[in-house]
Amino acid sequence: MRYWWVNQNQTYKAEVPGGFLWSPKTRVDGAKNRFYENMRLVEPNDVVFSFCDTYIKAVGVATDRAATAPKPDFGKVGKEWSEEGWLVPVEFKELENPIRPNDHIQTLKDYLPGKYSPLQHSGDGLQSVYWAEVPESMASQLIRIIGAQYEEIVDGLSNEVSSTPSEDNQERLIRGRTDIGSTEKEQLVKARRGQGIFRANVRLNEEACRVTRVSNPNFLSASQIKPWKDSSDEEKLNGCNGLLLAPHVHLFFDKGLVSFTDSGDLLTSSHLDRGILKALGIASELNVGSFNKEQAAFLNYHGTRVFKT
Repeated sequence: MRYWWVNQNQTYKAEVPGGFLWSPKTRVDGAKNRFYENMRLVEPNDVVFSFCDTYIKAVGVATDRAATAPKPDFGKVGKEWSEEGWLVPVEFKELENPIRPNDHIQTLKDYLPGKYSPLQHSGDGLQSVYWAEVPESMASQLIRIIGAQYEEIVDGLSNEVSSTPSEDNQERLIRGRTDIGSTEKEQLVKARRGQGIFRANVRLNEEACRVTRVSNPNFLSASQIKPWKDSSDEEKLNGCNGLLLAPHVHLFFDKGLVSFTDSGDLLTSSHLDRGILKALGIASELNVGSFNKEQAAFLNYHGTRVFKT
């Protein structure tokens, strides 16, 4: 296990709930950046300390290695960043009591790395340092300061590191394509599995299953709204073409047995046994909250082309 420090002043609100970290591959001038290169060294189960607004606000656990990915939909943030970078899936949990390293600098300063330190000896953060390795000795001090909630968070999140699914025929077809590059192939394969940039983009729009309200991402699927076979490559990576759904809701949705109106009313097919809905605790008359315009366009396709009335 290795320990990492990420400065997230600009991207905290997207990356922590979204379950990922993303960086460009190079600086704006095209030069290599040591802190971006560090993204490639991450291994599953590595621990991440999330620093934002002078506080360590969250602790995360990496669930996979870095992969090349297009820039997530950060909105107005990072307009100057390149459109391609490194994406690392990381599940975070926010601290109940965020810690301010500046308040503990007398303890921490003797453990700061001599090179590429995320903190100055004054206790102030270094904005030029995005992603830096934390020496084990410094990590031990941070863990002690964070206290009992650290072990609870890391033990819980470590259980969410998933194994790689087996490849299906659709994925083999993607890998056999000659009209796209290796980066596009990899992201399409991950999107097929509900992973990578697609899952990250979905989580920028959705925080829980609309029907069950389950919010633990380990028990949710990033489900395509417009079916995979009907979607363009761009649509397959579009976060608005996806919902976070509990497995049984995902199954009903894929089979066209349930759908949603723009305003969030649950539609149930006449082919779906109401007894099943009752047994699963799903109300036949349910409003799950309205969708944004782009989501609504994809839902319109699902409602007219997939949903069985």
